[in-house]
Amino acid sequence: MSQRKAVLIYNGNAGQKQIDKTLGTVVPILAQSADELLIKPTKHQDDASQFCENLDSSVDHLYILGGDGTVHQCINSISKLDHRPAVGILPGGTCNDFSRALGIPQNLQKAAEALAAGHKRMIDVCKSDDGYFLNFWGIGLITEASSHINEKEKALLGKISYFTSALRTMTSANPFPVRLTIDGEVKEDEAVMVLVMNGHFIGTNRVPLPDASLQDGLADVLICRSTSLAALRELMTMEQGSFDDFKGELSYIQASRIEIETGREMDADTDGEVYGKAPCTIEVKKHHLTMLVPEDSE
Repeated sequence: MSQRKAVLIYNGNAGQKQIDKTLGTVVPILAQSADELLIKPTKHQDDASQFCENLDSSVDHLYILGGDGTVHQCINSISKLDHRPAVGILPGGTCNDFSRALGIPQNLQKAAEALAAGHKRMIDVCKSDDGYFLNFWGIGLITEASSHINEKEKALLGKISYFTSALRTMTSANPFPVRLTIDGEVKEDEAVMVLVMNGHFIGTNRVPLPDASLQDGLADVLICRSTSLAALRELMTMEQGSFDDFKGELSYIQASRIEIETGREMDADTDGEVYGKAPCTIEVKKHHLTMLVPEDSE
């Protein structure tokens, strides 16, 4: 399948040997399915965002080679555009959580082959007060755990992998009051973590939420209290199982609009990057982006 123009963004700060190997794997495959393929390296922190903000409307496909942080930067910029190209994620990070949610192979060659075939799927994107996100927005434990790790652990595991690893041994957490207005209905609670999810992988672990979908116009809201910490630990780290095992211990709600009020300003983790704040309002933008996916992607 041929399209007029495609762009590949990748991290230009990786070692040259690794860059040559990676590009040597994916570029020949992607080039076969495009009339024109522009290869764009990033050198500075905001390069990916700025490039996507200024993307020419003639671009049909945008390939993002990188981890969840790079994907988040690009998607946050693309979501603001009137003309949004179809996006293909080539997993190049520690967790690659959203590519997993889309069923994209974690092997780069297989991922490139799957995306180059050009199969498309419309997906939802969530918009918070601080910008757009694909995978999740969270306050409480998920932010605290990733903010208090040393740089060596962060580099080795990645922040979200560290969070799921830390959960295995965590026995206590500091609760905070939270008031949620969910599609107009008010719910007051005390929590140690609130997660608003669009995807369903965190730290490479699939979170077995019963009705999670990338196309239903609804976010999945998970509320964890201090008394349900053990249930959260099992839910976030188990390899198989069902959310039904945790009913009554963890609150799970679906909504298209969520207003989150906290007794104090709190840092929020957005797709693994800590920069947002609560209080916050989140809205789901149904079918806002077109993604390139494998033919057999659900």
